[in-house]
Amino acid sequence: MSTDKKGTRILARTFFAQLRAGGYTSNQIVDIATELIDQVTADLKDVKPPVDSATTQEARV
Repeated sequence: MSTDKKGTRILARTFFAQLRAGGYTSNQIVDIATELIDQVTADLKDVKPPVDSATTQEARV
């Protein structure tokens, strides 16, 4: 497992532990996770693909 994946896994486990320690139920945590996924999905939809300069120049010809 790469260092990046280890870091994200540690962050997720820490976040989960903090939510549980804060009194959140499993269902509430699922709702939070779902909202996070919705936010990431919306963010990804807003990202415009990079413009390839070669493709742009071919389109002009």
